[in-house]
Amino acid sequence: MKNAKVITICGSLRFQDEIMRVSEELELQGNCVLSIIYPVARDKDSITENQAKIFADLHKQKIRMADAVFVVNVGGYIGQGVKSEIIYAESLGKEVLYLEK
Repeated sequence: MKNAKVITICGSLRFQDEIMRVSEELELQGNCVLSIIYPVARDKDSITENQAKIFADLHKQKIRMADAVFVVNVGGYIGQGVKSEIIYAESLGKEVLYLEK
């Protein structure tokens, strides 16, 4: 396989099942997918401010490393955090793809 297109997934944690489905589908199409980290041992509200910053900073690095971002926007929903990721990706000239138009 040639160099795969690197795609970073962006989307709300509420869409975990859809994000996992899309990630698998994109990889089976021959892409290299960088996905979201899901808090395993704790709910989203128990993440400290420092931990949230670490996740956000590393997700921005995933966007920098990618050729494109894929926004999982079920029902057209795009939260503030994902909006900022889209703006960041666009500022870097990254292709932005959406699950729903």
